[in-house]
Amino acid sequence: MTTEEASVPLRVLVNLIPVRVIVRDGKGNAIATLHKEDFQVFQDGKPQIISNFSIETPVSTAHAVVSSTSAPAVAPNPSEPGAAAFLPPSRFVALLFDDALLNQQDLMQARNATDKYLDSSVQPTDRVAVFTVSGRNQLDFTDDRDKLHKTLRNLQVDTVTAALSSPSDCPQMEPYEADLIQNHHDQFATDIATQDALACSVSPNPTQNGAPSASDILKAQSLAYGAAARVEQNTSTQTENTLRRVREVLERLSVLPGQRNLVLISPGFLYTTHETEYSELIDRAIRQTVFINTLDARGLYVPDIGTDISQSTVDPNPSNAGIRSQWKLTAQSRQSESLAAFAEDSGGFAFHDNNDLAAGLREVAGAPEAYYFLAFAPQNFKYDGHFHTLKVTLVPKNKFTIQARRGYYAPLHGETPAEVAKRDIDDALFSQEEQHGVSVGLQTQYYKTGATDAKLSVLAHVDLTHVRFTKADGRNQDDLTVVAAIFDRDGNFVTGAQRVVSMKLRDETYQRLSHSGVTVRTSFDLKPGDYVVRLVVRDSNAAALSAENGVVEIPY
Repeated sequence: MTTEEASVPLRVLVNLIPVRVIVRDGKGNAIATLHKEDFQVFQDGKPQIISNFSIETPVSTAHAVVSSTSAPAVAPNPSEPGAAAFLPPSRFVALLFDDALLNQQDLMQARNATDKYLDSSVQPTDRVAVFTVSGRNQLDFTDDRDKLHKTLRNLQVDTVTAALSSPSDCPQMEPYEADLIQNHHDQFATDIATQDALACSVSPNPTQNGAPSASDILKAQSLAYGAAARVEQNTSTQTENTLRRVREVLERLSVLPGQRNLVLISPGFLYTTHETEYSELIDRAIRQTVFINTLDARGLYVPDIGTDISQSTVDPNPSNAGIRSQWKLTAQSRQSESLAAFAEDSGGFAFHDNNDLAAGLREVAGAPEAYYFLAFAPQNFKYDGHFHTLKVTLVPKNKFTIQARRGYYAPLHGETPAEVAKRDIDDALFSQEEQHGVSVGLQTQYYKTGATDAKLSVLAHVDLTHVRFTKADGRNQDDLTVVAAIFDRDGNFVTGAQRVVSMKLRDETYQRLSHSGVTVRTSFDLKPGDYVVRLVVRDSNAAALSAENGVVEIPY
């Protein structure tokens, strides 16, 4: 039996698709009394066999950990505690404020609602971060509420691009109208904009009985096209900034262990020319098991069909006021639809048309009382990168609502077994859900090597009784991949190590180890502090995987 460090995990024989499901009753309460046989999962309309099922709650997740013990130190200190006193983070909430598109009133209302949410709903095992589209006035994940409140107080509207239009522009134009002209070549919208340009740029000529000349019309049409190009470009830049920030926050969340929620607090936006970027974001969120939840910060808004307060109150062309109002209503509806789509496509939740933003934050950012973890192995699985729809239903005919991901992307065709296995282990490593495919015991011990230094040992004891060995060349053969990772108290990755235990055992050795098992020790040099240990063990032959949690408090 040999043990060596490896750069990539072993091959994967089974591809399990995980699905996190939240079931709520008519009052919005999470249901925790359902069983495996109560669920049905469909992929592309075809029923699938649920192979993994568990019920998870914030309480069970927080306590499903192993505390460390202190080993004899170089300079023993009997007063050092032997068990961890803190609860490891189990849920991460990233609050992304769209400070570039929100107006000051809506931003302040959202900020005040977030203050209430922090004081009433954040749990000791939660870590919260405040991010902004502008990239300013931010705070990374923490459980320090004072710092979070201080960061919120500094939030303000911070436009990162040029204004869409100014009061002196001729003609005045809204983003939706500019999109119709610039991207859809809508002749009716072009004619309306040309009429507006005539009204604001051409003075009546008595010799023409008020009728514009051909040159006046060409000039007005040029002004209309120019305004449409300018407004559409500024709108596109704003949308690019928002989508880019969502992508960056997703990347930040992807390396944190536990339940991960991104809450986009925004008035919504138009992404007519950014469908590809949008699809890539949804793909990334689904692959990284991050829920994108949205909160429409306008609340139960009254459609804004009047002139913007920053513009002149005199309409240069009242005859077109009706169609412009209709366009503004359509644009505001499209903004709400963009937020709903973000949430629904990623399996999240959208809160809109309600002024109780504090209650909305509890819904989109609060941990459910319970959720179900389901997994299945797709039939005729192919590495083709295609999107597959998912639908979860309940067998009982109850009036429950179901929240679950709507689909997933298969790995790209040609992906090597090592790459597929690496993603499989990474998904388990950066989660806090326990898995028990292999019988593994986790123990941790530390000892102080100096005033500011310590060594932590992570011991993985594997019971070989149920490990699937193969017989070759007269020996019992199998490989185990053992990965240990250390995270700080806020969930940030500190260090990790991976080892491959290659076993080629004679029958007598196999019989002996079947009773005693094998232990793999991994050691880390750390500073005093609070840490979370994540252990993942994978059996090569059966592709069975186990994941365990531990906590360590190394005193100063």
